[in-house]
Amino acid sequence: MSNNSKSTTLLDRILSIEIVRVTERAAVAAALLRGRGNEKEADQAAVDAMRRELGKLPIDGTVVIGEGERDEAPMLFIGENVGTKKGPKVDIAVDPLEGTTLCAKNMPGAIATMAMAAGGTLLNAPDVYMEKLAIGPGFSKGLLDLDTPPGECIVKLAKAKSVKPSEITALVLDRPRHADLIAAVRKAGAAVRLITDGDVAGVIDTADPKTGIDIYMGIGGAPEGVLAAAALSCIGGQMQCRLVLDSEEKRERAKKMGIKDPRKKYGIEDMVRGDVVFAATGVTTGSMLKGVLFREGCIETETVVMRSATGTVRWIRAQHRQLTKFDRD
Repeated sequence: MSNNSKSTTLLDRILSIEIVRVTERAAVAAALLRGRGNEKEADQAAVDAMRRELGKLPIDGTVVIGEGERDEAPMLFIGENVGTKKGPKVDIAVDPLEGTTLCAKNMPGAIATMAMAAGGTLLNAPDVYMEKLAIGPGFSKGLLDLDTPPGECIVKLAKAKSVKPSEITALVLDRPRHADLIAAVRKAGAAVRLITDGDVAGVIDTADPKTGIDIYMGIGGAPEGVLAAAALSCIGGQMQCRLVLDSEEKRERAKKMGIKDPRKKYGIEDMVRGDVVFAATGVTTGSMLKGVLFREGCIETETVVMRSATGTVRWIRAQHRQLTKFDRD
């Protein structure tokens, strides 16, 4: 077997199963601090656990979407090298605890999530805000555009679905910056479902008819945008994003990362090029995943892992019975 074949086989195995262990460990670490009211402590616990587990993987990994840039994050910062360095080069995007507030308040929807792909194939972006527009699969390419007014987007989507605008539900982060967006969506006749956090799961919800979400709109974090794009590349859907580089300092940071056009609109294929695997483990129970359950002598987790090359979606319910080893490793 050639070295390339060995690398491909190893990468396949890692991408398919082993990253589940990474998100599981992060989720359990965060879940131990559910409802304690300390967002930073819960987030740091998830970061520490995820970093430890990534360090065991036989990869030469680079964090391209992480907890922040080197001077802002002590661990899992953008550009950090992870893994044993004895394996294929891969890009890694992480959000060890998406929904820190949800975890701290023990509210639904907190997850530990990451994506992994071949080196040089995930968007390397600064830790800034990002405009986002996402819909599920089954529509003509380019149906919606970030520069189209929100009300028009609702009307176009309703027409494409052969329904009235009143039958459309938009998911939006509950933030003061979205007041005009929310008003425009409601004026067009659509309903708005507000979420306090968790826009990775929110974008994924557009691809699942059971959630009742037709479209995701608004501004959230760039790390969450790339992770959501990774998920949609596996299960289908459309997404368009644009970095919010509203200061010279942010534009300079982006330029150093190779971003030449600060107003560029990114589709899924611009953020995720080629094969990618996405994994998420529930911390608190939400629409997508059940949260970590602590039982006597056992910890239960639920994880979804998706792969774009095969279109495979695996749901993994795990029971971890060696609790001392689980907590230590």
